[in-house]
Amino acid sequence: MRTLRSLFATSFFLLLSAIGPGPVAAAPEGQMTWGIHISLAPTWFDPAETPGIATPFMILYALHDALVKPMPGNAMAPSLAESWSLSKDGLVQEFVLRQGVKFHNGEPVTADDVKFSFERYRGAANKVMKDKVAAVEVVDPGRVRFRFKEPWPDFMTYYGSLTTGAGWIVPRKYLEKVGDDGFKRAPVGAGPYRFVSFNPGVELVLEANESYWRKSPSVKRLVLKSIPDEATRLAMLKRGEADVVYLLQSALAEEARRTAGLTLRPTPIVSTHWLAFLDQWDPKSPWADRRVRLAANHAIDRQVMNEAITLGFSRITWSIIPQSFDFYWQPPAYPYPQGEAAPRRGRLPERVRRRRLLVRTCHRHHERGGDRLPAGGGDSREAQAARAGGLLQGVPGEEAEGHRLHHNGRVRKRGHPHRDIRGLRRYVRIRRLP
Repeated sequence: MRTLRSLFATSFFLLLSAIGPGPVAAAPEGQMTWGIHISLAPTWFDPAETPGIATPFMILYALHDALVKPMPGNAMAPSLAESWSLSKDGLVQEFVLRQGVKFHNGEPVTADDVKFSFERYRGAANKVMKDKVAAVEVVDPGRVRFRFKEPWPDFMTYYGSLTTGAGWIVPRKYLEKVGDDGFKRAPVGAGPYRFVSFNPGVELVLEANESYWRKSPSVKRLVLKSIPDEATRLAMLKRGEADVVYLLQSALAEEARRTAGLTLRPTPIVSTHWLAFLDQWDPKSPWADRRVRLAANHAIDRQVMNEAITLGFSRITWSIIPQSFDFYWQPPAYPYPQGEAAPRRGRLPERVRRRRLLVRTCHRHHERGGDRLPAGGGDSREAQAARAGGLLQGVPGEEAEGHRLHHNGRVRKRGHPHRDIRGLRRYVRIRRLP
């Protein structure tokens, strides 16, 4: 279930930047105060130390800019790089930099800064990237090339998304002058806002960069106040001490929705929550029995939780793979698909009974270590299932991960095989026996 929601229509970084260059706007004015739900860390001012979470990007989108980054309507929008290309052999990725872009201290953004930023990167997935990239070459001040040790089609997934901070550019000359610690105390970037001051545990103050290449911000000053307590955030909002606050849930969200002058709006993000039965590997634990885990899974009323925590704004996924990710698969609603009436007491629909028979048959055969079901051998219900459906290769159980990719010569990924009976049934390959 995705659960994070805010009191504004857009997330922080979407507010700061428009999709593309626009007409000359009026000078920025006024101040906006944000009540944020986390404690700000100076390490988030430096793209080189970006961890594997999305939260620091609310700061990076303000202070810094990347060659390529997600923007509204474009998961990989040209930014400091106006274009990029991959060689036919897949070994060279070249970026053409946007002309005339400058850092907050007036220094131009060059290919040398791109090379420096990548080589000093030490955040999430840095080993993967360094192991794959053979060299970064400065062709001229406006062009840079990445040479790979072997073709690497996933490079842009790492470099041009929020997976890492390796594509976010810092000024080489300034950083070498002040050092890593000095940079955290007074970061300089190429983003829409420049650093003014930071009071640890209290607030971060930013000021509009009127020469930002994409669009000059309309708000002159941003103040990000760290308010970890949810009730305090709402109180500050109601008293006018904050203009926008993040993350109100349950009763506090209801109170905000009922308060005149306040607007509660969902801001969907990828934040999938699930239960992990950590002791299921202990044979003495009741959770070691897959039937118990399934029973608990089916006993959870996800929609009631959704209404209680996020006022119904979350999306129920039935999978740890978020709906916005590739290879997500939504199983049918449990226990009966929409429009199908529940069976009379003591009698399951034929479709459900066949599915349960199929799953039980696969599990029994799998526990015996077999790879194929003979058409008529073994248990009478196995023979019945084989005659009815021609079951050939079962991929049951929670060990099926290695078998789930191949189907009719193509590569396919769906959810995890053990979410519920329907999820498991999708991993059973059914074909006619010869």
